[in-house]
Amino acid sequence: MAKQTSYTYKLSKVQQDDLVNVLKTGNYRPVSLEHTIIAAEGPDCRINLYRSGKCLIQGKGASDFVLFVLEPLVLQEASLGYEEDLTPEVFEAHMGIDESGKGDFFGPLVIASAYVDRDVTKALKDMNVRDSKSISSDKRVLEMARDLRKLLNGRYSMVTIGPTAYNRLYTQIRNVNKMLAWAHARAIENLLEKVPACPRAISDQFGNKKQVESALMKKGQNINLVQRHKAESDPAVAAASILARAGFVTALKKMGAALDMTLPKGASSAVQDAAVGLVEKRGPSALLENAKCHFKTTDVVLSRLGLNRSELGPNGQAMSQVVKRSFKRSPRKKKDTPTSGPSE
Repeated sequence: MAKQTSYTYKLSKVQQDDLVNVLKTGNYRPVSLEHTIIAAEGPDCRINLYRSGKCLIQGKGASDFVLFVLEPLVLQEASLGYEEDLTPEVFEAHMGIDESGKGDFFGPLVIASAYVDRDVTKALKDMNVRDSKSISSDKRVLEMARDLRKLLNGRYSMVTIGPTAYNRLYTQIRNVNKMLAWAHARAIENLLEKVPACPRAISDQFGNKKQVESALMKKGQNINLVQRHKAESDPAVAAASILARAGFVTALKKMGAALDMTLPKGASSAVQDAAVGLVEKRGPSALLENAKCHFKTTDVVLSRLGLNRSELGPNGQAMSQVVKRSFKRSPRKKKDTPTSGPSE
């Protein structure tokens, strides 16, 4: 497992000025980089200060730069190496839960839970485990997930809801947050089978916490469930985020291979084009087997082919509130065709 070689900080205007002064007057080589206030290379590291105020330090010497330069001269506080003193709750035993695939038309919804204690949390920080959305490379996500599975040694759980089951459940529930609550509860319960003494579970804020609590069964009734915004800053949630994303990416690739085509992520125009090709090749029912049909992307694709939802059968009729509202806004004189894009 690789040691952390990348650090990101959000700097105030005063801190930005201090960093610029350090890099201009110190033994650093200027680097030309678009969208930066200043960029420079130091001993075994690169420092980029972006116009947004984000400071990115990368390289084998990144931790030394943070410890001996950034903290004393710019941040004026010591935190690297003192995380356990500053945020002791992060190092206490708990699990994190996160999902992937919620905003993707093709593929499953994957929910993962991961259990951490003090030693695991320290290892996660050394690995620079972070929110999967900040990792643009699928290859890197898969590599980190492989290392995480080894580190966690079975103390994680995966819940995968494939498109067919997803469309059936959405037809019954008709609310993504309620589906997420049920799936999060299953991920918690499944992990409690392996670590029954886990006292706390953390997830991102996506709906009423009571929805998850009410879905928990006997094993999860006593766990302290915490929902908060930007929960991915917690190492356990970040680990779950990477495991879930890797599960989604792997499943999407397998689905594409079985169809002999590429299934793009998201709900862009490229996704619409791929869906049109899929229907032309396999028929409308292929959407039920490979996509989340409550997205308005479904209506755009069917409309392009001169079809409608009647071709999808009972489990393809449920539409999200966004799709319903777009139909209501459409002029009655014209054929109802909602705009493109994801629904939830």
